[in-house]
Amino acid sequence: MSVICLIALLSASEILSASSCWHRRLSTVLNIAIVPMVLTFFLIVGYKVVEVIGS
Repeated sequence: MSVICLIALLSASEILSASSCWHRRLSTVLNIAIVPMVLTFFLIVGYKVVEVIGS
């Protein structure tokens, strides 16, 4: 579920950045949501890789 949310937020960020209605405040709000999700995603992937390698 969180991966779908991350993809949606990244897509919205890319679509809105190409728009003339792109504002810095909206960029900040999206980044506040995106950055922790990306960090969590990479931590989970890293953990799973270590888990598979360690088996």
